[in-house]
Amino acid sequence: MAMDRRFFLRGLGALGCSAAAHPWLTTMTLAQSASGATPLGDHRLVVIILRGAMDGLDVVRPADPILARLRPSLAGGPPALPLADRFGLHPALGPLLPLWAQGQLAFAHAVSTPYRDKRSHFDGQDLLEAGTGMDVALGAQREGWLNRMLQAVPGLTAETAFAVGRDALPLLAGRAATMSWTPEVKLDLSAQSRLLLEQVWHDDDLFREAGAEAMQLAAEMAAPAEDDGEEDMSMMAAGAPTPEKVPGMATVDGLIDFAVSRLLGETRIAAFSQGGWDTHRNQGRTLQGPLSQLGHSVLRLSRGLGPEVWGKTLVLAMTEFGRTVAENGTGGTDHGTAGVMLMAGGVLKGGRVMGRWPGLAEAELYDRRDLLPTSDVRSWAAWAMRHLYGFDRQVLEAAVFPGLDMGEDPGFVA
Repeated sequence: MAMDRRFFLRGLGALGCSAAAHPWLTTMTLAQSASGATPLGDHRLVVIILRGAMDGLDVVRPADPILARLRPSLAGGPPALPLADRFGLHPALGPLLPLWAQGQLAFAHAVSTPYRDKRSHFDGQDLLEAGTGMDVALGAQREGWLNRMLQAVPGLTAETAFAVGRDALPLLAGRAATMSWTPEVKLDLSAQSRLLLEQVWHDDDLFREAGAEAMQLAAEMAAPAEDDGEEDMSMMAAGAPTPEKVPGMATVDGLIDFAVSRLLGETRIAAFSQGGWDTHRNQGRTLQGPLSQLGHSVLRLSRGLGPEVWGKTLVLAMTEFGRTVAENGTGGTDHGTAGVMLMAGGVLKGGRVMGRWPGLAEAELYDRRDLLPTSDVRSWAAWAMRHLYGFDRQVLEAAVFPGLDMGEDPGFVA
């Protein structure tokens, strides 16, 4: 009887591998070329999907008295850290300010997907990861824009080391083959079990190589992590929770460290998601954790990759939609429209807040309640791909992001 992948995974589960290890439960996927030289060159792209609708107006705060008037309880929290012109940064992202000073951190404000009015997390995330316009029925697009990018590169294979995570990642769904990995998977086998597995897969090229790699990765990730004391001190100085006080940070560290280990090699694309951004209540407190986790992730990536590889890297962190300009009755904010996108990396022309600012007067808002979108979040991703990997504009507007008009080059990639 032929052994298939699902049978193989069930067998590993019986021998001590996490029951979560299934390839459709993806939190991270990485892509690399077959054999050494990659058609994507030396640049790295890291995409982070921020699930729950991050409040861009709280993360990158405009110095506008209208905002303080519409958000009386939120305005009473810790003051924003000065950025440039009329904007300030949420103090939980204070540890990222050295990157800002080096031009390796930037934000695009008033950005949105084409999604409008219904404000459903599920639909908003579907559209964000599908990369289409509203002309495609929600849920009808079965491929994500990052997967379609992989399909557009001849000779490229999409590959990860080992499976899994709690969240599906439609961003990477499609015909380009992908696998996945999560730090929650523990491959803990006795010597006898390892010997048995080696005998079972000995004559099967597919499972012999996959199994050997899984064991090697498990051993690599079991190594102790580097001390993060320097970052912890900077976070404390900025008033942000230290990593050990943020729920799920150990999982994030494992995920980032794994991505770094691959990006230092032949891997060129990494993508994962972070949740916790739905702040309907007590936003002043509940936003601290996700922001600290995001800032910690960016810093861990930059340190782990080192100056040379970080200098060839671009990080894009995007969310399904923003939140209302006015706070609600429980000290939170409700689902809105435009928000903010975080960008980081050594290839970035940063140290600025980009995008056309629409204003917060009632007549300037979308539907008189939300920040008005002035640019499409897909266009920022498309221009990143064009500058990093040399994609033709027609391919990006027709195949990767069908129906997109990229507009003028915003000039944020060196």
